[in-house]
Amino acid sequence: MKKLVFLFFGIVIGVGVSYFYFNEQEVTLEEEIVKPKGLITPDEAKALDQAFNSRHALISDSIVKKPDNRSSWYSLEDMKNYLKYAENQSRELGYTMDGVRVYLGAHADVKEEVGYTTMFLVPTGTKSISQGSMLNVSLQGGGGDISGGPGLNGGKDGEPPNANYPQQ
Repeated sequence: MKKLVFLFFGIVIGVGVSYFYFNEQEVTLEEEIVKPKGLITPDEAKALDQAFNSRHALISDSIVKKPDNRSSWYSLEDMKNYLKYAENQSRELGYTMDGVRVYLGAHADVKEEVGYTTMFLVPTGTKSISQGSMLNVSLQGGGGDISGGPGLNGGKDGEPPNANYPQQ
């Protein structure tokens, strides 16, 4: 009978420890929400957008000969998936990904039609250093573009393409 009591308490303690262990893992999976650096207000976004008007007009009037694209839209799911994928690919290429860089580009011309402006992302980072290094010696606040890293394009054009901020 004494052995059954010890067995029972052993099971109860095992279940309790397992419960707290697995429950704690779930809690640690929740990410802390951190306010990122560089946030701007809607008024600041409008000012940046308005300051681009003269450049946009120059591109639209003299190069594209039609109202050119001013924005790209990516789904939240695509952005999350891209960041995970790019970070994994960067690691496989021997880099530690530390961010993304956004480039302006243009789609290829099709027949007589000049392609719209687009924005695409590429991963940035630093070459992974062998174990034992404690310092990241990057003075510019982010690594360079990861050579061979996967970029992301394919965002949806503005609606209409030349629409200013904010789009509805």
